[in-house]
Amino acid sequence: MKRLQEGVDVSIMGKKFSVACSEEERDELSAAAKYLDQKMNSIQRSGKVIGLDRCAIMAALNISHELLNLRDDTGLSEGFESKLKLLQEKVTTVLHEQKELKL
Repeated sequence: MKRLQEGVDVSIMGKKFSVACSEEERDELSAAAKYLDQKMNSIQRSGKVIGLDRCAIMAALNISHELLNLRDDTGLSEGFESKLKLLQEKVTTVLHEQKELKL
């Protein structure tokens, strides 16, 4: 049984977030946050996308595209897809919370 810890601190686009997850998921969540941060920073550096929300959407689209290509090429298992969906939901939740804090 997975126990929830107080959270993992991650940094995305220079902003710190604390995300609750089980101890077993900490490394995966940290790796996902690092990957997202790299994607978003790359998009922002391109100068073609302005604004954090648009940058996040473009990163999500790029990552989704990568996933779909990988799934088509390798036939991902349902277990992997469910883990990936869980991580996507966590990232979406963090971005939504951050947006609410700005309001």
